[in-house]
Amino acid sequence: MESALSETGHHGHNIKRLRDLLGVKQETIAMGLHITQQAMSKLEQKEQVEDELLEKISKILNVPVESIKNFDDKAAINIVSNTFNEASFLGCQHVSFNPLDKVIELYERLLKTEQEKIVLLEKTIEALKNKV
Repeated sequence: MESALSETGHHGHNIKRLRDLLGVKQETIAMGLHITQQAMSKLEQKEQVEDELLEKISKILNVPVESIKNFDDKAAINIVSNTFNEASFLGCQHVSFNPLDKVIELYERLLKTEQEKIVLLEKTIEALKNKV
């Protein structure tokens, strides 16, 4: 098994290692980047990742870009410790948004709309009963 130190310059391996340490799934990062999980897997195999993409990934993982570029085990312990201490950490998957919250928000809006329809229908039925 290769040590993480021998992979210091390999961006893809560093992303995977940090992601694993933080307990973040490939799917979570892929969703944040608007790519498939398969594309994320291929990205983790790339030796060099574009700076713009590294910046986005660093925001999703809540780690500095330099930590991805220059990953080592000692630095990782500090990064993970700092990440766990931040109030913005969302469960085991740190993302800039929580997809489940978006689903719940949508469900609540749909439910409210349906409840409004029911109230309107009840008023219409009551008005029709009063006319008869």
